[in-house]
Amino acid sequence: MMPNKLMLWAATALALSGCAVGPDFKKPAPPAPTEYGQAGKGSSTQSVAGSAEAAAAGPQSVVQVFHPGQDIPPQWWALFHSPDLDRLVRRALDQNPSLESARDALSAANENRLAQQSALYPSISGSFNPTRNKTSRTYSPVPNSNAWLYTVHTAQLNISYVPDLWGGVRRGVEAAKALRDAQRDQLEAVYLTLTSSVVQAAIDYAALNAQLEATQSLVALQRSLLASAERQEQVGQFSRNDVAMQRASLAQNEATLAPLQKQLEQQKHLIAALVGDAPDAPEPSFTLESLSLPVDLPVSLPARLIEQRPDIRTAQANWHAACAQVGVAVANRLPNVQLGATPGFAAASIAQMASPGFGQWEIAAMITQPLFDGGLLRHQEHAARAQYDQAAADYRTTIIAALQDVADTLTAIRSDATALGANASAATAAAESWHIAQAQYRLGDVSEVAMLQAQQTQLQAQLALAQARADRLSDTVALFQALGGGWWNSKEPDAPRTPSWHSDKGLATILP
Repeated sequence: MMPNKLMLWAATALALSGCAVGPDFKKPAPPAPTEYGQAGKGSSTQSVAGSAEAAAAGPQSVVQVFHPGQDIPPQWWALFHSPDLDRLVRRALDQNPSLESARDALSAANENRLAQQSALYPSISGSFNPTRNKTSRTYSPVPNSNAWLYTVHTAQLNISYVPDLWGGVRRGVEAAKALRDAQRDQLEAVYLTLTSSVVQAAIDYAALNAQLEATQSLVALQRSLLASAERQEQVGQFSRNDVAMQRASLAQNEATLAPLQKQLEQQKHLIAALVGDAPDAPEPSFTLESLSLPVDLPVSLPARLIEQRPDIRTAQANWHAACAQVGVAVANRLPNVQLGATPGFAAASIAQMASPGFGQWEIAAMITQPLFDGGLLRHQEHAARAQYDQAAADYRTTIIAALQDVADTLTAIRSDATALGANASAATAAAESWHIAQAQYRLGDVSEVAMLQAQQTQLQAQLALAQARADRLSDTVALFQALGGGWWNSKEPDAPRTPSWHSDKGLATILP
């Protein structure tokens, strides 16, 4: 009879566990805008005018073309066509400890989800308790044995089950699953941040290296200018004030050498840290000439952006978890049922347990209902609802920030393309002026100081040009990062999911 009763008991509990209180989370609707304002208009950047200017700008002089709706390659950094950069990113993905930490956090979140899910099933434990007993002579001896000393072997199962009448446990599982999804999105965010940081660090190193070389050349030139000014002072062609001004200009540029050398060394340390190496790792070999600027740039539509950006997906998962926690708080205020059974045996010897008549069992049920708790459960429900509203607001804030991020990046790409053209023109003109001054100096038409000053202008233009070239590379990295980095196309175990591109209408309008 016992198995039949247990089956009836379980079926009754399952029938009672059919509903789940609290709001059902619905996937929110995508943003209404289809473009990124004025930043999303236009199909390409401005070209660098003139062959001489294009030669001065190097590989960063190309016209970049925008492709709305085009998908993003998973290894977008390969578009820079630098084998050294590819190897550096691969080493970072293999060795960086932050990525390993994010994987471990995801494993922990998944185990917590499975642990939460275990509350849906009965809890069964077994016990075996042999005891040796002595009865006082004040009482009668043990029946049927006529002995004051006796042994009892008790073996039983302890079965307890709390039916999920109101779906509170299922809401808890739903919240744990959403938090697991949030942690997986965090892993994707770490993956995207790491790859973007490595590429940006390589660009910054190349830019600093170019600026340091130009500054060293400028300092050497100004030393020549100072020596020439001192010679001309001796023959009365320069005043002491002219020499003092040249000496001050030299000191100002010499003062910029140490900060540049410091930044370059720190950039080397940063690259080593990103790939999990010690600071004494080999010197990087990145130059602006070795980094090509990607020509074709994908621009994801705003409706797809919410599926691609890890921060938006994390905010949505946190919103989902907060929604489920409202159901948990509501269920905690409702009546609950706890069922229990303890089937087992009690006999004087282990052998007797196989004989009829030594079995025993107990079945119990208990209904509980909170009556007074000082408002604890009521305030917990109100707090859960407030946190749900907060998570919804955070989600909308994250989307607005993401749209702004992409729009700012598109604006920077176009503006810095124009700035590069202007700097390339200035550098070309300065170089031409220097060559003319050299020819005039050889003919005796200008002084040595005038010729060296023309070279100084040319070197200063080269400094500005190096920064403008690096800005275009950095803008492209920022765009790939702002669009999500293509993790959904990756074969890496770090990014196993594919966006669904759903457009279900949800609980709130994301943008007015």
